[in-house]
Amino acid sequence: MDRLSNTVRPYAWGSTTAIPELLGTTPTGEPQAEMWMGAHPGAPSRVTRTAPDGTPREQSLTEVVAAAPEQELGPSAVARFGPRLPFLLKLLAAASPLSLQVHPDLAQAQQGYAAEEQAGTPHHAAHRNYKDANHKPELLCALTPFEGLCGFRAPDETAELLAALDVDSLKPYVDLLHAHPEEAALREVLTAVLTADPDAMADTVADTAAACDRLGGSYAPYAGLAHHFPGDPGVIAAMLLNHVRLQPGEAVFLGAGVPHAYISGFGVEILANSDNVLRCGLTPKHVDVPELLRVVRFTPGDPGILRPEADETGEEVYETPIDDFRLSRFVRPEGAAPADLTAPAAQIVLATAGGPRLGDLPLTPGQSVYVPAGEQARLSGSGTVFRATAAV
Repeated sequence: MDRLSNTVRPYAWGSTTAIPELLGTTPTGEPQAEMWMGAHPGAPSRVTRTAPDGTPREQSLTEVVAAAPEQELGPSAVARFGPRLPFLLKLLAAASPLSLQVHPDLAQAQQGYAAEEQAGTPHHAAHRNYKDANHKPELLCALTPFEGLCGFRAPDETAELLAALDVDSLKPYVDLLHAHPEEAALREVLTAVLTADPDAMADTVADTAAACDRLGGSYAPYAGLAHHFPGDPGVIAAMLLNHVRLQPGEAVFLGAGVPHAYISGFGVEILANSDNVLRCGLTPKHVDVPELLRVVRFTPGDPGILRPEADETGEEVYETPIDDFRLSRFVRPEGAAPADLTAPAAQIVLATAGGPRLGDLPLTPGQSVYVPAGEQARLSGSGTVFRATAAV
């Protein structure tokens, strides 16, 4: 097992205090948005291993996996996902809203990546959509009260929400939302919002924000979005989505094609090892409307908050329909019996409270450990621990 040294990403929307408070470090005053744990090439974790000459040497987890993939990841995981760690674990601390976005499914990612490679689009180009050929389903588990937007609300409910604002420029959208089938209505409204004249849309957003401020209550989050992103069509697009509030320990799964945005809060996020994002709004970055509309799934429904129960070992599994990752949690009281975490695939174990131990390694909040496939891993002590692995 290897204790991980992890990179914190300073995105502008990040909290200045949440991650430092968990780690017990002094805030720098700069945003600390995400701490990455894994082998993503953008910011791989680092471990210290003994070199052939007997000296300790720091290596990236990407290098470690590449040197012996079957030994590190397990033969089943390599056969299923290839010679790379299939998931990325994060601490995510949002002080202000992230962009409204959606992720492709595996076939869409493969097609989109191949097309941009064939076109010679530079990987770091601002207008590039596909950084790799992988899908990016994700799961967010709240550590504090967490607020976000997830999936389309039923069109009739959104029509009622918009009509109550009494904003003239929203009335055409209200009429469209009453059309059937629902998927076609949602597609038509989102298309109209994202292709509207920018000046006219800026006026619509301003009028909508003022009405949301006036009504308050369930409208207040949208006024907040308009404050952060004045004139952005993503403010109106956000009103098509379910507004979700998670309490600590609750989670939400975001599959391919589901539009979403995190608004505020601190949580543990796990996702497939990908960086593919198509943005819908709430951002100054590139929005590719035709490609976005190809990827979005216009199916309304309840976002489905996950509230797992512990099994006899104390493990709470957040069930998802994909195999790239499996996230679970242990909330261990004083005197809890040790739990065997040995698994056929590589794992990352993250402590978020208390003072548990993994094997001989004591863990404080924010510390994480990489466990190679098949490595004996015995969890003891008290505290809260998240366990990330692949479902193989």
